[in-house]
Amino acid sequence: MHELQGKLLLALDNVNQIILGKEPQLKLAFACLMAKGHLLIEDLPGMGKTTLSHALANVLGLSYNRVQFTSDLLPSDVLGVTIFNRDHSTFEFHKGPIFSQVVLTDEINRASPKTQSALLEGMEEHQVSVEGETYPLPEPFFVIATQNPMSQAGTYPLPESQLDRFLMRVTLGYPPAEAERELLKGQSRREMATDLQSVFTPEELKALQKQVTLISTSEALLDYVQRLVAFSRQLGGASIGLSPRGSLSLLRSAQAWALLEGRDYVIPDDVQAVLASVVDHRVVSSDASSVSSQMLDQVPAI
Repeated sequence: MHELQGKLLLALDNVNQIILGKEPQLKLAFACLMAKGHLLIEDLPGMGKTTLSHALANVLGLSYNRVQFTSDLLPSDVLGVTIFNRDHSTFEFHKGPIFSQVVLTDEINRASPKTQSALLEGMEEHQVSVEGETYPLPEPFFVIATQNPMSQAGTYPLPESQLDRFLMRVTLGYPPAEAERELLKGQSRREMATDLQSVFTPEELKALQKQVTLISTSEALLDYVQRLVAFSRQLGGASIGLSPRGSLSLLRSAQAWALLEGRDYVIPDDVQAVLASVVDHRVVSSDASSVSSQMLDQVPAI
């Protein structure tokens, strides 16, 4: 297992050479994948979201598909369609782009709610149903969705039920000045992502994902997680507190972060490192500060 952990750090380092100046966000993306979750990236166009997803797929040795969400995109454009074969007088299912190990759904909030919901079963159950037939999705299965800010024209806000399907939400933001200078002087990052060599096999990745579930959590650590969850449910002005799925997401994300840190047990620092990415898209407060920052300020770790 130490060999796999070494490969994991090598993969993270390789992606850091392509997406410059964003190590915390990339580490969260890797933790999300290790925890068998799905990732939502909310940012302006041109921040490297597509390059990140392509680089992740290549370095982890996974198949990759990209779907550009638009207002006229249909669920069948994502899931696939059944077509009648005249030669054999049978109906045949033609798989859509969701049948890949890494699926980038670009600008997900530009599509209609009906098309957005086409992803829900696949993200939750790792299978899709088309005309009464159920089809399993590849393993591992990882959805990276990008979302434009709600202030931009032509967007459909994701409903709470779909937001909750994403284990984490991150924002890349503008690069630091020195990183942007490297971008201006260097090779195209999109080309570098395409040329990136795989470090893992899918089987090795699945072994690491299984290892995440074995990362030890003490009773004191579970007490801390429960205090955080209880705080979110009692927060004044919060539309809804963390659900049991949200609390499980927080713990699993912390376990994945601990694995990235080379430990086989979780400490409060791991929970705090992933807190904002797991909580802030699930719990909304009328307070000016984010829910996660209020949690960090007001909930004691011990």
